[in-house]
Amino acid sequence: MSVLKGSSVLVTGGTGSFGKAFVRTLLDRYEPRRLVILSRDELKQYECRSLFENDPRLRWFLGDVRDQPRLRRAMHGVDYVVHAAALKQVDTAEYNPFEFIRTNVEGSQNVVEAAIDAGVKKVVALSTDKASSPINLYGATKLCADRLFVSANHYAAAYETRFAVVRYGNVLGSRGSVVPLFKRLAAEGQSLPITDKRMTRFWITLPDAVQFVIDSFDAMQGGELYVPRIPSMRMTDLAEAIAPGAATHEIGIRPGEKLHEEMIAADDSRRTLKLADRYVVEPYIAGWGYTSPADGEPVPDGQAYRSDTNDLWLSPEQLRAMVEALD
Repeated sequence: MSVLKGSSVLVTGGTGSFGKAFVRTLLDRYEPRRLVILSRDELKQYECRSLFENDPRLRWFLGDVRDQPRLRRAMHGVDYVVHAAALKQVDTAEYNPFEFIRTNVEGSQNVVEAAIDAGVKKVVALSTDKASSPINLYGATKLCADRLFVSANHYAAAYETRFAVVRYGNVLGSRGSVVPLFKRLAAEGQSLPITDKRMTRFWITLPDAVQFVIDSFDAMQGGELYVPRIPSMRMTDLAEAIAPGAATHEIGIRPGEKLHEEMIAADDSRRTLKLADRYVVEPYIAGWGYTSPADGEPVPDGQAYRSDTNDLWLSPEQLRAMVEALD
């Protein structure tokens, strides 16, 4: 039984793609006592209230993670927190660096301090593949946020609150996914734009991402960075899956974009363990009683977890089935 069952749970950024799927899963399967959605956009909250038919277990808090007093108020009586709020557009970050730092870094610090002050039991923060060996400002802010949440366990060592991080790659069908674009262009008979025909990406479905986060609450002791063992795919295979035989053209890699995704850097291999469904990157120093999982297998020294060297791959046929399941 999950620790979330019958509990009071808060999700920041709760009106985004992940947040809505997380809320639906908890309401349908985990019977939360109370579920608090904190987000900045009143229109999205209005739309979500209709989507969830004004479920009486839901509480709607307008607020920003930059506002620590509002976070403390929202977390009053909360047992578990999922921190999903973030600014995410790579190119926007380069033009608005201070705003990304205030939300992704300072906002994460506010979540940490508010959770400790409110006596929250566990917090799971969502990361991104771009936080591993970052080459753009967005990735750098998320790496900093990851380190804040791991190190927060030192800060909270005398308290009960514990923090962990979950990092995964592209989410099939999420807001900003390339799938809707490919579908529209294919329907119009247009050529599909491929940034680089060598490009590979990790791929996870939204339900799988939600379940991975939920399972991480049960597994965590505090200080872990969890990475799911998920398949890779080639962008050319995705185009073929959506529009078999369609023309494609290369448009070049955008500034701040990688040819292949990385979720665990080679230098982190010395503290990475392989489990049945995930990797866990352990904390450098753990003074709060952390112990390594007994079933963890050390990965080879210097082994990075990258989309181009992954041992799990999706075929065009498998991708097509996944895309069709979204309709």
